[in-house]
Amino acid sequence: MGPTVWQEISVGAARAFRTVVPKPQHRIPLTWSNAPILLSSFLPFVFLAYLARRPNTYLIRLLLLPTVLVATLTAGFRYRFTIPELNVYNWGLALLCEVVIGKAFEYAFTKEGMLKVGERQPGQMKGKEAVKGEAAAAQLTNGNGHAASPEPTEPPARLIPTWLYDAFELIHTMRGVRWKFTQGTYVPAPTRPLARPAFLRATLRSFVTNFLLLDLLESLVKLFPGVGTPTGGSIFYAGLPPVPRYVVSTLIHMLTGSALLAGFGMVYDLITLLAVVVFDSAPAGWPPITDAPWHAESMHQLWAHSWHQLLRNTFLVFGGYPGRWIAGDVGMLLGTFVASGLYHEFSIYTMGRGLDHTVTLFFAAQGPILIGERLWRRITGRRVGGRIGRMWVYFVMFIAAQPMIDSWHKRGLGGGMVIMPVISPVRILLGTLQKYWGIGMP
Repeated sequence: MGPTVWQEISVGAARAFRTVVPKPQHRIPLTWSNAPILLSSFLPFVFLAYLARRPNTYLIRLLLLPTVLVATLTAGFRYRFTIPELNVYNWGLALLCEVVIGKAFEYAFTKEGMLKVGERQPGQMKGKEAVKGEAAAAQLTNGNGHAASPEPTEPPARLIPTWLYDAFELIHTMRGVRWKFTQGTYVPAPTRPLARPAFLRATLRSFVTNFLLLDLLESLVKLFPGVGTPTGGSIFYAGLPPVPRYVVSTLIHMLTGSALLAGFGMVYDLITLLAVVVFDSAPAGWPPITDAPWHAESMHQLWAHSWHQLLRNTFLVFGGYPGRWIAGDVGMLLGTFVASGLYHEFSIYTMGRGLDHTVTLFFAAQGPILIGERLWRRITGRRVGGRIGRMWVYFVMFIAAQPMIDSWHKRGLGGGMVIMPVISPVRILLGTLQKYWGIGMP
């Protein structure tokens, strides 16, 4: 008996999927000759963003969506950096492409297009009073009242056309200050002066600080045997007694988390400088990336306010909105964190070391943790907070999260070359010490 129609469809779908997302060993090595092909894979997404800022384009956006999805998956999962030290860039590219896919779904399925606060349709503002009312509502939903007022003003003179600037602003905005699609996102209060020259000086200082800090932390992580190599290794050294073993793992864990925060800050500062200097973006549109996460006194405060909110909409699109459709607010909460776990795990899968859902489980567990905090408040009448609340946050992030960081390091994260040695002050110093005194990195 021959194969059934369902079997033929299943086999065909699997082959089609593996054509776009091949197994790690079958991915195409990225070279200078095929790099333009990879970059061109993002052009359909740029066109989709342009359409999302044009009225009456809903149908064509829906028709374009499959092309955008296939092209983006190709860019993120079909090609690979083959130099072991650059393997970490496969992870970074996949992270980027997953964000692009989330944005593409939102651009395609938002019928009215992607609107700024106060617009009735893309590029057309409502009356002044309606804009003020909508801006006030946006500030209330943000929970902090720091959203900038989006009163209609004459657009500044720019070197590129407004339609192209709009598309690129939409692509690059994550928390969406002045955009309707991110109402409800917490925006930290400004910590830098908003006058352009002073803002640029403060941002440049922050960029240099984050660069030097990331360089130091990355170099320190690479001092640990196994962990600091491209092949990877566990942060839990089996040859050590239990207490020293967990002291060392906690140190590596904290260095890794601090390096991630410094990296977020460095990249955000660089993009901010480019946006304000080159594209004449307003300083008010670039608030702080985090709000003192080390001061959080509950996991709710950490995830909703203190931690960066750059991927909030991505996780809502992938899991929060489908979860709400299935199981209401609880489903939305659980779906958002499950999506976060899968987002992080599928991206590091591109480093070629298989899947390890330890990462997925850590993020998925945050949903029940937040539900538990809410139940605590209902039972006791008190919020999780104070010193005990902060210790609770530190336990979750510094102890319970260690298996997740271990999973990343076992797959080579710590051995990646984030900052090239030729521009690394720490590496240059260590190289000098090794040359003249025999002291340096292993």
